[in-house]
Formats: sequence, C-alpha cells, structure tokens
Amino acid sequence: MPFVVAALVLLGLLCLVNLLLTAGILRRMRAQATMGSGALFALGPGSAVGEFAATTTEGEPVTAATLDGTVAFFSADCPACHDTLPDFLAYAREQGRDRVLAVVGGGDADTVRALAAVARVVPAELDGGPVAAAFRNTWTPALYVVADGRVVATAGRVHELTVPAGR
Repeated sequence: MPFVVAALVLLGLLCLVNLLLTAGILRRMRAQATMGSGALFALGPGSAVGEFAATTTEGEPVTAATLDGTVAFFSADCPACHDTLPDFLAYAREQGRDRVLAVVGGGDADTVRALAAVARVVPAELDGGPVAAAFRNTWTPALYVVADGRVVATAGRVHELTVPAGR
C-alpha cells in the first residue's frame, strides 16, 4: 500500500510540473503574438508591399500600384477566419468596395459570395498566390492597411487595427 500512495503522489507532482510548464509556454507564445507585427507579420508598418498582379473573381485586374485600403487574407479551413468574418464584412461595408481586397483560399463559395458583396475578391492558390507572396503572408486571418504602396497597419482581427483604412 505505501508503494501505491508514493506512486500516486509522484504522479500528481509530475502532472503539476507539466501543468506549470504548459502555462509558461502559453504565456510566452501569447507575449510573442502581442509584441507587434514582427512575430506574426513579415511586413510590418512602413514596409513596402512587393509587386504582384492578380485578377479578382469578377475579372478586375489588381496590382500593388492599385492598392489603397485594406487587404485581408482568409482561408476556408480556418475557424478564426469564420469567427472574424461578420466583423470584417461590417468594416468592409464602411470602407467601400474599392478600398478592400480580400484574398480567399480554399474555394469556400459562401465566404467568397459574402465578401464579393463588400470587397474585391482574389482566390488564393495552394501556395497563397501572388498577393500572399507580395505581402509574404503565411497565415489567416491577416489584415493589412496599405497606403502609397506601404503597409500602414497590421492585425489579426478588425478590432485590432490601429489605423482605419479610411484614415
């Protein structure tokens, strides 16, 4: 019986150490994520957007030179994208369709249809496509406010944008 008690105490201590280590790792990850654009965005405020050429779902050409406003990256298999979509749709309505570009990966027809009503939509390829390459963007949801060929602000959610596209 003393061996069983000792084993349970040891197991309990190991679980406690594991819990503390996990909490420490989560705290460090959260701190890195909130340190600004460097941890999550390759292009931060002040960075120049790379050159690209793409075509929207409605056949409109889009280039880096024609960008002025918000560029958003969404993915069909991203739960956070689906969570932020209603806020983004309201934001895009306020900005105006010509000032919003949405890059959508995964071919989710409902998401594309909802975004097309308030934004110019570019479908993303498996590698992210030319727009993602120009922004060096590798994750979703990702929002960029662009003016004069440069990134003005970045965020993962609409309410995190520090600079509205309409300035």
